[in-house]
Amino acid sequence: MKRKKTTIQQILLEKQRMLKKKGIEGDSMAAKDDFGTTKYVIHAEFEANGIVERPDVVGAIFGQTEGLLGDDLDLRELQKTGRIGRIKVDVHTRAGKSYGTITIPSSLDRVETAILAAALETIDRIGPSEARIRVIRIEDVRATKRKYIIERAKEILETLMEEEIPETQEITEEVKKEVRAKELIEYGPEKLPAGPHVPFSDSIIVVEGRADVLNLLKHGIKNAIAVEGTSVPETIIKLSKERIVTAFTDGDRGGELILKELLQVADIDYVARAPEGKEVEELTKKEIIKSLRSKVPAEQVINELFAKGKSFYELVKEREHQKASQPQHVEPKIEKAVEPQKETIRETKVEVKPPAREEKFVKPIQPPKAPELDEFKEWIEKVKKDSTAILLDENKNVIAEIPVRDLLTSLNDKENVHTIIFNGIITQRLIDIVSEKGIKYLIGARKSNVVRRPIDLKIITFAE
Repeated sequence: MKRKKTTIQQILLEKQRMLKKKGIEGDSMAAKDDFGTTKYVIHAEFEANGIVERPDVVGAIFGQTEGLLGDDLDLRELQKTGRIGRIKVDVHTRAGKSYGTITIPSSLDRVETAILAAALETIDRIGPSEARIRVIRIEDVRATKRKYIIERAKEILETLMEEEIPETQEITEEVKKEVRAKELIEYGPEKLPAGPHVPFSDSIIVVEGRADVLNLLKHGIKNAIAVEGTSVPETIIKLSKERIVTAFTDGDRGGELILKELLQVADIDYVARAPEGKEVEELTKKEIIKSLRSKVPAEQVINELFAKGKSFYELVKEREHQKASQPQHVEPKIEKAVEPQKETIRETKVEVKPPAREEKFVKPIQPPKAPELDEFKEWIEKVKKDSTAILLDENKNVIAEIPVRDLLTSLNDKENVHTIIFNGIITQRLIDIVSEKGIKYLIGARKSNVVRRPIDLKIITFAE
């Protein structure tokens, strides 16, 4: 009998353990804050006349609503099935009283959620203290989600509209670029980027870089070749003696430097430039054609640029002003004169070529720009023979004679240097060092990759 009683006790203990475990599992399920299915959130506040803690509030909610609304709306069952989320309670105490808020997520419909909210207000005791609970509001989570969906959908649509259209344009541009790149050839020993018509065309356009050649190819101009740097390649110099050459440079400081280099080294016939502040690679077809039509004979550019110090754009404005002021008495025949004028423009391209080629031999390619070459003639001849560098002071007294290879390192030790004459290449690095030392004249065999020229420093080459 005793053994039978012990067995019953063991069964009851086991059953209690199972129920306890099941309750823990239910609590852990309830602890999941499953807002994925939440439709409404009940917000309430409470006040208790004593000090209570969070478990007391939760216990009061479950205990005092149990059996109040029937099995269908029993909080424990609803929490086990996930239709009620985890109950959040914030408690703080002041002057012997407790205050706080209660938040209950619900996936029930509006009516059932409202009934649960009303049931909370029936609780009149929390723990050992009297209490009062008041529902502040019921938040519709789906309305918040709908607002978010609308705003996010707008952002996605705007992004789609911004990215989709340019993407199509980019594909088209990429295809065109590939086609143009296939037309691009490499010309001469330096493998300069050039259009397919350069090898056999009687006139060529010399531009600064590969991107300029590609832009001209894009608009149907196939006789362009690039210099690719500030030093003019030998291929361009040879072509300038055989073809009619138009130099077409950017409208910035770099374009002006390359133009000066071309005019000094190569045999240029015409000069055209991009609109001021623009580059050839970014010009439209209309701007390219307008710039090429406004080309100026090189002789005029050399005289104005080197002798008078005028810019190319000033020269173009003067020519346009002269053209605008001339045809005043020809007003009745404007309509008839339009067609012949177009023909003469085309004809002049052919007719002007022979005189231009004849004038190549008399062009002032070497303008009297450097009279200092006569002043320093004896030292120039000396460095040509000895391949040394001579440093002179302001009174043309020799400070030192050093090997060309030691010029850069020796300059730091020398003071009062006014002029440097050496049989070597003038580079940008040398110009920067010399400018810092306050030297006024730098005379060398030739220049290479010179981009910046200080105002106080005069750079002269033997060829000048």
